[in-house]
Amino acid sequence: MNQNTIEEGKTLAVVSYLTIIGSVIAIIMNGEKKNEFTSFHNRQGLGLCLLWMFIAYFVSQFDNFQISIAFWISMGALLFLGVMTAINGSMKPIPVIGPIFQKIFKGLGK
Repeated sequence: MNQNTIEEGKTLAVVSYLTIIGSVIAIIMNGEKKNEFTSFHNRQGLGLCLLWMFIAYFVSQFDNFQISIAFWISMGALLFLGVMTAINGSMKPIPVIGPIFQKIFKGLGK
């Protein structure tokens, strides 16, 4: 992939990590041009947002500050890592769960 493709897709790649709405907007906007860099980060961002909502549902069942803060710190770190890789123009998957998101959402952006 060339540097021009990465530069064109950086904005939508970062937007894809900003809540589920940002992911949907980035997916729709990438639908016409099909930027490979943006598609990679769309899969990562969508997977991370859906995982965040899924785990948050179960964490909310506990009325415990320590569990909640551990959840927020760990998910925030994964989100920060995803945004930083998009800003840096890298296509490194999020540790452990990133390759799973790439497999689950492989039809997204192709």
